[in-house]
Amino acid sequence: MTFNSTWHNLLENIEELPADAILVTPLSRKAFRVTDVQEHRVLIQYRDDDETIPLQKDQFETLYERINDSRGTFDLDRLPPDAEPYATVLSLHPRFEIDDREGTLTESDQSTGSPLVEAQSDGSEDDDVEREEPDIDVYADALLLIDALERHDVTHIEGAETPALVNLYTLLSDVQRNANDLRKNIRSVLLDRLHHDQPVSGQFGSVQRTTRRNRSLKDDELVLNAFESAGIERDRLTAVDSSKVDEALEVTELSESDVYEVETSEYVRKADVDEEEKEGRLQGLKDQLAATEGEEADELREEIEELEDRIAELTEFQSGRSFHKSSSGG
Repeated sequence: MTFNSTWHNLLENIEELPADAILVTPLSRKAFRVTDVQEHRVLIQYRDDDETIPLQKDQFETLYERINDSRGTFDLDRLPPDAEPYATVLSLHPRFEIDDREGTLTESDQSTGSPLVEAQSDGSEDDDVEREEPDIDVYADALLLIDALERHDVTHIEGAETPALVNLYTLLSDVQRNANDLRKNIRSVLLDRLHHDQPVSGQFGSVQRTTRRNRSLKDDELVLNAFESAGIERDRLTAVDSSKVDEALEVTELSESDVYEVETSEYVRKADVDEEEKEGRLQGLKDQLAATEGEEADELREEIEELEDRIAELTEFQSGRSFHKSSSGG
């Protein structure tokens, strides 16, 4: 099939997209939408950006040829800067498919459709949608902590009463532990979706995939024997430690792996935080609560009262003596 026929089929598929469809670039995960389809180009616009960007037909043809040259499977890491939208748009054609995990754009007769298209007006939260309380520990802990922070002045903790500090410390520890558990679960999912050196942005910041390298000395006898065979006397390393080992490595032909157990692991690190966005969102939530009236306000007050009762029950500071007294009195 010639590229001209592929191009016209692609344009037809683009025109069939819902008007509110959001597309996402495969590596940097930047959201954009198609604003117009013309004979020799496709016009797009990134979210939160007024600039219209033309995607030219000849550049699509170049990508098409690269896929053919790669025997039907093109590595997305080979894309030039700013060329990611071409791959996303081309994946709208029924013969081309993007594999998020493998980081490839493939020509196939059995394409399952593009995973980079979302039929929604935008990626932000809809404040009008009814929210449900998530059944996770960190959510309950965070609510308790927020309430405690609102009731105690933590800007001057030196003057706070001991029971209040105990409550705050307990809640902070619980939030930290449960938030870290949830963070680890999210990290394991993100690792399958991120590519090296390609930050992925969200509303409040961005993350990227990074490699962490850990090493530990092998068994002492193994290390000593390795250096002895390389001409380093044992008495120079009678007490094996990493500083002496590293010095000895520099004057021998031994490799690091001869004396170290080296392990590499992939992890996700926070690349950036948009503090202004967080502050703006928090202020919006405060304004929304302040403006609440009528039945909704009454319900909110009842929820707060119930929450305060839970807080008093769960975090009330009692000495062992008072507890024993109350128990024996019953």
